[in-house]
Amino acid sequence: MPTPILHKESLIPGKTSKLVLHAPHIAQKAHPGHFVMLRMTPTGERIPLTIADTDAANGTITIVYLVLGKSTALLETLKEGDAIPDVCGPLGHPTHIEKKGTVICVGGGTGIAAMHHIAKGHSRAGNRVVGIIGARSKDLLLFEKELSSFADELLISTDDGSYGHKGLVTDLLRDRLEKDKTVFEVVAVGPVPMMAAVADTTRPFGVKTTVSLNPIMVDGIGMCGACRVSVGGKTKFACVDGPEFDGHEVDFPELRRRLSAYRDQERTSFDSYNGCAHGN
Repeated sequence: MPTPILHKESLIPGKTSKLVLHAPHIAQKAHPGHFVMLRMTPTGERIPLTIADTDAANGTITIVYLVLGKSTALLETLKEGDAIPDVCGPLGHPTHIEKKGTVICVGGGTGIAAMHHIAKGHSRAGNRVVGIIGARSKDLLLFEKELSSFADELLISTDDGSYGHKGLVTDLLRDRLEKDKTVFEVVAVGPVPMMAAVADTTRPFGVKTTVSLNPIMVDGIGMCGACRVSVGGKTKFACVDGPEFDGHEVDFPELRRRLSAYRDQERTSFDSYNGCAHGN
């Protein structure tokens, strides 16, 4: 069944958008950490997007995406009132959440939106939530207002120093871990280099670190094997075993290599689409 778009908001013009979808069956069952698979055309590829928020009462889910390739470019052409042909979910294992104390939730890029859903879940469970978000500059920050509405503390960093701390999210994370011994878990969602850096930062402190991985996915139900990752020396499928794993056990160099395996083909497809879209 096509899934209607109830609301569309441009978060970073031309780059990142937020969609609120009418998907009552998904909204009723989705929990923080779940993702959905979308397909924009009957013959198109399926892409995974982590659910950024849900409203079971109104039957809606929220997704945030970065326009990075042909499929997200097609998604960006859709408007309020249009419908996405295929939306499948919720998929994956939800975040394990229990009331234990203080949790630090770290987000970067569009991962901040996915982290937001997880942080909200921890807040609702009664945990003290410290949010740390970062971007290259102030105009690229996402979900600051949404996180501020429930986080007990929100720390911000920008690479250029245009807002908050000048530097990396790991600077703020390390400082907090040195001062606060009550943190029971760190959750990181964002670009692979950022998640790897977070895991390296927390390792000396012995703090449990959970990361949400974003490998290439084809079907999202464990049949294709495209999303395999190495965790603790064992092969796991991110779609059915994850997408969350122990950050101290993930083979991040392998994950980076797998993510870049089809970069040339992806660029060719995107360039071809752009050429056709502009009549070239």
